[in-house]
Amino acid sequence: MSTYLPTIKQLQYLVALHEHGHFGKAADACFVSQSTLSAGIRELESLLGVVLVERSRRVVRFTALGEQVVAKANRLLREAEELTDLVQASGKPLAGDLRMSVIPTIAPFMLPRVLPRLKRERPDLKLMLREETSQDALESLHHGRVDCVLLALPFDIGEAAVEHICDDRLFVAFPKDDPRDPPAAIPPDMIDQGRLLLLEDGHCLREHALAACNRSELRASAAMIGTSLHTLVQLVDNDLGLTLLPEMAIEAGILNGTDVVARPVESATAKREIALVWRKNSPREADFRLLAEELRAG
Repeated sequence: MSTYLPTIKQLQYLVALHEHGHFGKAADACFVSQSTLSAGIRELESLLGVVLVERSRRVVRFTALGEQVVAKANRLLREAEELTDLVQASGKPLAGDLRMSVIPTIAPFMLPRVLPRLKRERPDLKLMLREETSQDALESLHHGRVDCVLLALPFDIGEAAVEHICDDRLFVAFPKDDPRDPPAAIPPDMIDQGRLLLLEDGHCLREHALAACNRSELRASAAMIGTSLHTLVQLVDNDLGLTLLPEMAIEAGILNGTDVVARPVESATAKREIALVWRKNSPREADFRLLAEELRAG
């Protein structure tokens, strides 16, 4: 066995540089100076006797071998994370550090209701949160940057374990004085495709909204200009169209202070499933199921 092996820290620096493509941003992500990160990667290259990164004043480019080493480093870092998880799982339930990604169409509406109680009832739990779109969150999960993800289904989660939290109905939101204001619920064929405002690409709620409409022609004609649900509400409040909102956002008060009215969509597909997902065979599975229970009780 070789006496000279890469350190976990060196591998973390290399993976961070590959993820961010910039020495300064990678150093910030690792909470070290740029010179420390650069020196760590040079030490790794010297140890292995190869060049992993081609450096220039403007571009960071990984060599073909560097790409292979990064892939292997990701796997090694996940194994190291699981070793730590194994030790943590042997202690007090739902305690210690737990890193969770949450998608933007859930985080501001569900977390403020849940976090105060979690902090009060689980004082030994240190929950570290990051807000990411579904695809980015799952990449963080499978690369070991987070331990679990709170997101909305249906979405392709790959090889991951799932725990159902709740169903979240979808509502049509439109200006208060809209002459087409129905009395109770809105059938999909009443949704005016020429006025429909949706989130930009990358947000799974956009696809859930289109599925709720159950009308394929909306995919080509919908105006995809919103960067957040709050932006969409403001556009609707200014009579620029209508949109689809999840029930949790309405219950959290997203329409407060506006003249926007919301009605449920009259469709069996007009909902999304809120779920907690984590890597299969994680030694902290019991913790994640406990966390899911806490989120359900929220």
